[in-house]
This record gives sequence, structure tokens and C-alpha cells, in this order.
Amino acid sequence: MIKKILIIFMILLFLCPINIYAEESLLANAKSGMLIEATTGKILYEKNKDERVSVASMTKMVAQIIILENIEKGTLSWDEKITVSKNAADMGGSQIWLQQGEQMTVRDLMKGITMASANDATVALAERIAGTEQAFVEKMNKKVKDLGLKNTNFVNPTGLDEDNHYSSAYDMSVIAQELLKHEDILEFSSVYEDYIRQDTPNKFWVVNTNKLIRFYDGADGLKTGFTDNAGYCMAVTAKRDGMRLIAITLGEEKGSVRNTETSELLDYGFNLYKVDKIKNKGDIIEKVKIDKGTKDKIKISVEEDVVILKKKTEISKKYDLETKINDISLPIKKGDVLGKLLVKDNGKVVKEVDLVALENVEKLGYFKTILETIKDVITGRML
Repeated sequence: MIKKILIIFMILLFLCPINIYAEESLLANAKSGMLIEATTGKILYEKNKDERVSVASMTKMVAQIIILENIEKGTLSWDEKITVSKNAADMGGSQIWLQQGEQMTVRDLMKGITMASANDATVALAERIAGTEQAFVEKMNKKVKDLGLKNTNFVNPTGLDEDNHYSSAYDMSVIAQELLKHEDILEFSSVYEDYIRQDTPNKFWVVNTNKLIRFYDGADGLKTGFTDNAGYCMAVTAKRDGMRLIAITLGEEKGSVRNTETSELLDYGFNLYKVDKIKNKGDIIEKVKIDKGTKDKIKISVEEDVVILKKKTEISKKYDLETKINDISLPIKKGDVLGKLLVKDNGKVVKEVDLVALENVEKLGYFKTILETIKDVITGRML
């Protein structure tokens, strides 16, 4: 028995220094960085997470959020053609060489922003959404304030170096987490190479600036950046075995080192952590009864995947689930929050997730309400 204990002790003594060394060596050359689990937002690693630094084209992640919000609201469509202004066409830095007066679809412009980090495409869409570049920047700054971020301020939508334009590793991780809530982003960020201006004499090949989507297992986004002030920056997301991580790396001196250290940061997370998936987004949790609606019941689901993050050394367990439904008023729109799902471990709530409507339900009109009441009386439902 003593021999077995000594063996276990020696193994632990051998392993602990390796883990400590591995963590201390992460992002050795970066100014700052973060690693989080995307669904829970749990911080797995941090280095100077609140330090204000230049973030170059990672700025564009906030622009992408606003663009995708407009797509989802229906105020912008993927096939809409945007006419390029002189201001947009004259943007320096990374670009897809838009010409003044040229018309390009929102889809192709988004390819240019996401894959080629195109400043001209970013400004073209900014002007379409807000009228002017500066008005769009105001929307960006409002968005980061709404997210509760305190170490971010933008002067332009592209990330070009300017005074008072900054963010932090922590703020960038929250922004990346918010961007991933708009699932369409992965349609663009996961593609290594593609074309814009298809079926025209000016067909243009774009290659993703994020090389990890090609060389790192599970990587499918999100955004790179480089300026003289910012150095080489990167926000990368990767998913393995149901767990999605977000790695932020800021202020590297070389692109190759940035890619290597970001990969090591992701390896650290995937090697040490796992998730227990409780429910998938879109799973029908239950059908809630509706009074005086165009449907008797409405299907509800969780707003996001329900996962519990834990170290791989921890044993998976069974959790108890409880739903709490709000007082429901009509009409109901798909996506409206109708309650909460409580995840319990031995009676203790360990996670809460919003429950949302999976469909629309309208309020019955006056005459239909009377007819339904008569029907209830006849069938005995009101007795």
C-alpha cells in the first residue's frame, strides 16, 4: 500500500512542474492574450487581459456584429448591391481594390472583410448602414458599451492606427464571443480561399489571412490584424468534441510566432478541459400552453447550447433540469425570451439559460376569441 502511494506521489510530482511550466510559457512573446470557453465565457488563461493596446483589424469584429445584426433584422440583405463611395475606395491598407461607383453585393463585401480584412469593404458597408463612416463608429462604440466593456474605444471602423483607438485582450474575447452568436460569421471565417466578383471580367481571388483555419484542427474563425502600433494580432476560435474555445493574441512581433503561440494556447485548453453538453440550441425543451393564441401551445428551446465546463480529470455527472416560465403575453415572436432553464447539481443551481420561442404565435382576433370560447364550452374544456 505504501509503495502504491509513493508511486502516485512521484507521478504527481513529475507532472505538476510540467503543467506549471507549460502555463508560464504560454504567449511568452505577446503583449497580452486570453483563452476562454465560448459558451460559458469561462477564462482558462490570461495575460495582461485589461491592458489597453492597439488591436488593428480585430476592430472589424465589432463592425461584423453590426452588419450581421442588420442582416438578421432585415434592414440589409446578402444580395443587396452596395455602391462604393470615393471615401471607401480611397481606403489604404488591406483592401479588395474597390473602385468608386462600383457595385458589389453585401455577401462579397463580407467575404472581403472577413477573409482579406479589407478596409474598403468595411467602410462601404459602414456608410450603407449608418450613412457616414463616423456615424458607424458611434454605433460600434455604443455596442461595446452595451456589452459592458470598459477598455475599448474606436476612432475608425477598420483598425488603422489612430490616437485613442484601443481595446484589450479581455474586451476582444467578449467581442469574439458576441460575434459567434451570429452563426453566419462562420460561413465566411471558416473558408480558406474564395472569389469575389464571380462571373465578371474582374474576378478576384481572396485568401484568408487566418492560416490556422487550414492548419489547426477544428479552427473555423475569426479575425487577424496587423499594424505598426498593434503588431501581429489574432482572434481564433476552434471547436473539438463539442467544446468551442476562443484565443486572443495581441502584440506579437512576427506573424509566424503569433500563429504558433495561438496554437499552443488552444492546445492548452483542449488538453486540460472538456464540456458536458446538457442540451443543444434548438432542442425542444417543452411545449407551453397558450391562451387565446393562434396556437394552443408554443415550442420553446434554450437560447444557446447548455454546457458545463470542467477539467478532463473531473468525472461527468447527471444534472437535474427545471424550467421556469414567465407570464406570457401575446403576440410572441420567434426568439422571444419566455423563461429560464435551471441546471442543478445536488439541488444547487450551477447554470441558468434563457428559454426562447421557436415559433411565432399571434393573438386571436375578437371574433375568433368568441368562437374559441364557445368551442371550449361545447367540448367541456371550460367546465
